Amino acid sequence: MTPPFTPLVAQLPASVPFVGPEAQERARGAAFTVRAGANENAFGPSPKAIAAMSEAAAGAWMYGDPENFDLKAALAAHHGVAVERIAVGEGIDGLLQNLVRLFVREGTPVVTSAGAYPTFNYHVNGFGGRLVTVPYAGDHEDPDAILAAVRAEAAPLAYFANPDNPMGSSHPAGRIAGLIEAMPEGAVLALDEAYAEFADPSAVPPIGLEHPGLIRLRTFSKAYGLAGMRIGYAITTPELAKAFDKVRNHFGVNRVAQAGALAALGDQAHLDAVLHAVAAAKARIGDIAAAHGMTALPSDTNFVTIDTGCDGAVARALVAALATRGVFVRMPFVAPQDRCIRVTAVSDALLDLFEAELGPALAEVAPMASVAAG
Repeated sequence: MTPPFTPLVAQLPASVPFVGPEAQERARGAAFTVRAGANENAFGPSPKAIAAMSEAAAGAWMYGDPENFDLKAALAAHHGVAVERIAVGEGIDGLLQNLVRLFVREGTPVVTSAGAYPTFNYHVNGFGGRLVTVPYAGDHEDPDAILAAVRAEAAPLAYFANPDNPMGSSHPAGRIAGLIEAMPEGAVLALDEAYAEFADPSAVPPIGLEHPGLIRLRTFSKAYGLAGMRIGYAITTPELAKAFDKVRNHFGVNRVAQAGALAALGDQAHLDAVLHAVAAAKARIGDIAAAHGMTALPSDTNFVTIDTGCDGAVARALVAALATRGVFVRMPFVAPQDRCIRVTAVSDALLDLFEAELGPALAEVAPMASVAAG
């Protein structure tokens, strides 16, 4: 028999936003030698975080604190904001799901950029929302187009990432502040700042900036190296932060993750070391790209988006050719950004392997590139 799905669920595609590297490894029957496609922090979490998680694992028979009290207090102190402005969730993805649940029902217009982070779209679709997309301006998300669409659609929710994934670009803090201030009354801007620690400070609005329609999303997955723990947080108004308690999974953030995040936050020296390592790796990726006739775009993240100089078909073929050689990278999904591939900052040893395989992979797709050029 057919399960009695709701009409909404019955018409949704059976899909996920990303096909994980593990699924690709199962399909190819071999592990990747270079894992540089998911923007994980290949330099790892703080040793203090590892120790804290190891200790917490012995108490895994207990539920984690459903209020995330210690972590929220530490985050508030770290950022210099009231603890009432902090919400904690299962990574930014978990926070986005709850945020969409707060504002979206079937038919609700929701604004985002075509080609921006697809997990947000996944959640909007899951609640029956109507996605309204605007194009990038060059290789940047377009604040003016986002704002215009919010006004035209009377949308209660919009998504904007700064720095951006998948392009690695960012806008100056002043322009982001202008977008925030111009949001219509009754509309909420989800400002995804997953990569804020990697960004030039001039691209990050002051953390004390408050607006009744602003929710800033941060994570421990990237710079702090805890992607596998699934823990992130939001900085917003007390009213919005409290609203999460109406819909969130109160035991969703586990005890081990809470301990790891708390210890990672307290080890800013390790964070600084990671930022230096990432910067060096990005510079080398840029050199590798240039040596092979491609262009590395400026990046305020922990990855480098490389312009192949061709079209999306060639870029997809290049991603596939690298995968057959054991190198996992990804690419933007929407034209014209899909002319690029995206490479996460990893160690020199892994970049050696990437560099060794890039030339043969490019040679494999060269006939296709020639046809596209012709």
